[in-house]
Amino acid sequence: MTSGERHPTVRPGGELLVRFFGVRGSTPCCSPEVHQYGGNTSCVVVEAPGAHPILLDLGTGCRIYGESLDPAVPFRATALVSHLHWDHVQGLPFFGPAPRPGSHIDLLAPPPGSGMTLGEALDTCLRPPFFPVTVAELPGTITVREAEPGGTFPLGPVTVTARTVPHVGPTAGFRLEWEGASLAYIPDHQQPGEHAEQVDEQVLALARGVDLLIHDAQYTPEEFAAKSNWGHSTVPYAVEVARRAEARTLALFHHDPLHDDATVDQLLGEARLQAGCGFDVIAAREGLTLRLPAGGTDAGPAHALAAAADRFLTPAPHRTRVAGAAGAARVAGSY
Repeated sequence: MTSGERHPTVRPGGELLVRFFGVRGSTPCCSPEVHQYGGNTSCVVVEAPGAHPILLDLGTGCRIYGESLDPAVPFRATALVSHLHWDHVQGLPFFGPAPRPGSHIDLLAPPPGSGMTLGEALDTCLRPPFFPVTVAELPGTITVREAEPGGTFPLGPVTVTARTVPHVGPTAGFRLEWEGASLAYIPDHQQPGEHAEQVDEQVLALARGVDLLIHDAQYTPEEFAAKSNWGHSTVPYAVEVARRAEARTLALFHHDPLHDDATVDQLLGEARLQAGCGFDVIAAREGLTLRLPAGGTDAGPAHALAAAADRFLTPAPHRTRVAGAAGAARVAGSY
């Protein structure tokens, strides 16, 4: 899409679109030093032809997504929320359709534990004195449902699998499959140890053989040593997960708010060296759109994906869709 265009709720086409609106972890950040990758927290939008959009988490990036939607078109979507930490839900009341009558958002998340239902936990996050209104007071319709990890269910033509992922508190990861294309979303993942190589079987079940693995890559090894129980992974461990899962492309995600663009660039280069020629590695950034064709990337690792992503590191209002190698995922550089 070009600047100024409004995005429809249901789109045509023959590809699975994966659009990044928030890629930062823990807390949003804003400075010229993070302009290239962006400072909004987790929100990825997945669009299948003829289906309502699927939002992966509701961090502050969902506000940006809301601005791209046509307010005259009734909005309906499903939000798959990995867990209820602030950086994954704090965008909900600022998401354009949420305060708009006639909108419908079906929110699914794992049971929060602590003796509360999902609805009660959300009300605890969004209520006075911490926030002016409650979720129920937003004019749009927000339906809250608990999704027990371990199940598989359809969302239109997309098949969703949810599994428990090691983190601090109840957390889910998701695998989405459509017409042979697949992606796994694992934004928060507790690395099991400072020099760990083993990978949780639930995580491998989500990520095995996917065209695109979006994975927690918040820390350097040095940072992890000081925060080893904070629930996150290092960049080298994210590469190891992708290698063991035989993923075709790894997207480094949940960038630490202290990592400026130069740091993320450096970590990306190191990750690509570690991965070698086995699979591609990119660093997720706001404004990046990946296109997964029906049938998946069966032609082999999407080597053109990383190269194409590198060509679009500077945001611009108009960008040309870049075709990758035959059967590979493709990159489009605008929202």
